[in-house]
Amino acid sequence: MTPPSELLLYCRPGFEPDLAAEITDKAAAHGRAGTADYPAGGGYVRFLVEGGEPANGLHRDLPLAGLVFARQSLVALPPLTLSREDRLSPILEQVKESGWSFESLWQETPDTNEAKALAGLIKALKRPLESTLKKRGALRRKAGGRRLHLLWSDGDRVQLGMSFPGNRSDLLGGIRRLRFPHAAPSRSTLKLEEAWHEFVPRDEWDARLGEGMQAADLGAAPGGWTWQLVQRGMHVYAIDNGPMDKGLMATGMVEHLREDGFVWAPPGRLDWLVCDIVDQPSKVMAMVQRWLVRRWCREAVFNLKLPMKRRWQEVADCLSRLESALAEAGVRAEVACRHLYHDREEVTVHVRLRD
Repeated sequence: MTPPSELLLYCRPGFEPDLAAEITDKAAAHGRAGTADYPAGGGYVRFLVEGGEPANGLHRDLPLAGLVFARQSLVALPPLTLSREDRLSPILEQVKESGWSFESLWQETPDTNEAKALAGLIKALKRPLESTLKKRGALRRKAGGRRLHLLWSDGDRVQLGMSFPGNRSDLLGGIRRLRFPHAAPSRSTLKLEEAWHEFVPRDEWDARLGEGMQAADLGAAPGGWTWQLVQRGMHVYAIDNGPMDKGLMATGMVEHLREDGFVWAPPGRLDWLVCDIVDQPSKVMAMVQRWLVRRWCREAVFNLKLPMKRRWQEVADCLSRLESALAEAGVRAEVACRHLYHDREEVTVHVRLRD
């Protein structure tokens, strides 16, 4: 039996250095060393645990929900370079040597234009792979919910990984694709919708995103995020010097205040604060800290626009300052931060006050 000695993590192409820095720092915080390896722009990072230690322990210590830049997290075997005449045999042999068994098989590619050309190959291999794995007992009905992932980075290069229920994305490639609602004023609306899917369990939407709640949208114009709030039946203070969408204003659910989002204060405690202001992340974080420390809202979703370099360090510094400020003020809160599919050079932070 060959134990997996590395993690395989998917990310947005171009963010490999940021994910590598994050996973290296967080592994070190758990007393584990390793080496991050990735192709520039490849859309994935391998983290090889030092000393041949099985990667399962580190995988449990670093749940996907607590990682910022990872879309998917797997324990993995070394990548295979295949002959184009016989791609199946090395895959089947590695599965046999690993001793793995699983309930499902997913074939995936990185989120790159080059990898998308592999769709035909993946489709052709699906039936023979599944058939042979079933015959050998590796693919079976009951196997603890484990899933085998084949990440194809080229027609002759694949890496096998395993995921486990409760610590994985159940979306192909870790990507949540949403349909743009044409009534929304801007495509930015998808960022807030995805944030709700990511941070608020679906069975809690009516309680936490319910009709009659009050919210503030800082930097609201033209209203992409405000539109989402109104769709949930919320009354919204839209704070922006710019113009709001006329159709949105006609709902009667929005009060547009032409004020500076960084200095405006609500008339009372609100249910939600949302903010997609384009400014320095430290400035946005300081503003949101003021809201949270003063308990002006119960929950918040906001974006931090990132610099071109040292993006992980910027995120880590901002989150550290937020958590320190909350602790100093005696405010109990849950904080999560993710680089969502509909984000670009930014990350989305969610905070829920617990008192």
